[in-house]
Amino acid sequence: MSEASARRVLTVVAAALMDDDGLIMLTQRPEGKAMAGLWEFPGGKLEPGESPEAALVRELAEELGIVVREADLKPFFFASHGYDAFHLLMPLYICKRWDGVPTSREGQAIRMVRPQEMDGYDVPAADVPLVRHIQTVFNR
Repeated sequence: MSEASARRVLTVVAAALMDDDGLIMLTQRPEGKAMAGLWEFPGGKLEPGESPEAALVRELAEELGIVVREADLKPFFFASHGYDAFHLLMPLYICKRWDGVPTSREGQAIRMVRPQEMDGYDVPAADVPLVRHIQTVFNR
């Protein structure tokens, strides 16, 4: 078995929350977390036995205080990226409907940006293809 295949696979799930004006939410990883200061799509790790959709509903409630229904999560794209310590697999969903006002509950900054403006934000390496795909699909 190669060293690359010996790394554990970490599955996280993320949402591109899009408003009526086509702006997409990015959140900044707070100090004290891995990759602090980088911008990302909100979401997080799956709990054992949890579906990606259920995890995303839970994570968005915990991180942003919003209520999202699984039916409003549309599979969009995914990232598969090898970091030194693990291999990340991240499905990204588009979500255009939620209840509540997104509020920082973990000290993270929140921005709503146009897809073309995302180049001005430093994102984790795994998120780069996600950003590119969003920019291609939602080129306005």
